Amino acid sequence: MTLARIGAALADWSERWFPDAFIFAMMAVVIVFAAGLFLGSSPHDLVRFYGEGFWALIPFTMQMVMIIVGGYVVASSPPAHRLIRWLAGIPRTPRGAIAFIAAVSLATSMVSWGFSLIFSALLARETVKKVRGVDYRAIGAATYIGLASIGGIGLSSSAALLMATPTSIPPALLAISGSIPLSQTIFTWQSLTLALILFTSSLAVSYLSAPTFSTRTAESFGVTDDVTHDGAPPQVERAGRRLAPAEWLEETPILSIVIGAIGIAYLGQVFARRGPLAALDLNTYNFSFLMAGLLLHWRPRSFVKAVHNAVPATAGVLLMFPFYAGIFGMVMGSPIASVMARFFVGISTRGTFPIVVAVYTCVLGVFVPSGGSKWLIEAPYILQAGKELHMPLNWVIQIYNASQPLPNLVNPFLMLPILGILRIKARDIVGFGLLQLVSNGFLVLLLSWLLAGTFPEAIGVTP
Repeated sequence: MTLARIGAALADWSERWFPDAFIFAMMAVVIVFAAGLFLGSSPHDLVRFYGEGFWALIPFTMQMVMIIVGGYVVASSPPAHRLIRWLAGIPRTPRGAIAFIAAVSLATSMVSWGFSLIFSALLARETVKKVRGVDYRAIGAATYIGLASIGGIGLSSSAALLMATPTSIPPALLAISGSIPLSQTIFTWQSLTLALILFTSSLAVSYLSAPTFSTRTAESFGVTDDVTHDGAPPQVERAGRRLAPAEWLEETPILSIVIGAIGIAYLGQVFARRGPLAALDLNTYNFSFLMAGLLLHWRPRSFVKAVHNAVPATAGVLLMFPFYAGIFGMVMGSPIASVMARFFVGISTRGTFPIVVAVYTCVLGVFVPSGGSKWLIEAPYILQAGKELHMPLNWVIQIYNASQPLPNLVNPFLMLPILGILRIKARDIVGFGLLQLVSNGFLVLLLSWLLAGTFPEAIGVTP
């Protein structure tokens, strides 16, 4: 199909000319340092801003790592695998199978984009065994659509969770906006409306662009059914052999049950004391997924193995977030933040600001594909500009959250976990992502602008 050929050509071009995302992080350090010099900061001060900022966001870095680990652990648990095998029996036609995977990916991404990536990919692997003629490229793209369309406005939204966790917000950013609870971001009716429309659009595009029958099946990519559960292989029973004390502790669920019960009791206290929405921040979100993963894996050995398998997917966050934290330090310490804020104010009105932010966020996302780290770069000046234009800052955050995943439809950085499970290359699925990018990009721009008009004139958020 023409779309697939365009997508393949785009992927080939990006593989040739786009370096690893870490290279962009290093280039960003150099560019921001040069910008600081140009705006009057001394090299001595910029070096200090960079060094002091480098380790300033370690808690946030680890919170982002735990979103990935927690989602992976829950998705690769034995109960999740049994659910996957049952769900894989529901679709009956190739096009129906692709739409079904897209629907699961979209729905689960509203809970956790980390869980959605792994669960959807494992479900796709299982589904293609039962439905003949499924285009493996299209179903691969369907597993990714949740993260790249509405994952940013779901419960695991990096920016929204950060802004709802006062202890994780850098003080300089906290002074601009204060903390903003999830009730004012992802749980507003405007955000839920945006999510519903993007869900419907993404699902429709996945269904309409899916071949009714294809020869580009899993077998044509050399993928067979020899591996059923890449994330967590079935447990090997040790029948007929007496377990050593250390092995017994690793295999018995007693410790998992006790610690899981303590964790659930703690969460009950927190939610009862603070209320369901106010209590949901990065810490309680990650804690909930870890406790759920521990109980779902039942045996400590299985849980540890799942965490071990999840760690490679966190490498990009662990490596790049400190460098972006250093960039944040230079942006806030030098005149860059105030200059950028004045720039956005100068080219925008309250009416056009949503479109300007959405376009800028989407373009920058091509080079900085991680939503959490990119928020550290953008937040100081887009929130300050929004404040000066009397924009509701909670909606500015959601405009960012809706726009920042769009480049991921053609950027392979966050595709890596599913590419490993499905055993395909980014170029195989980018063609289908390109169509989603056109459709969702238009809707995000339109809805960001339209829904902004439903908020009152006041900023609506107080420190």
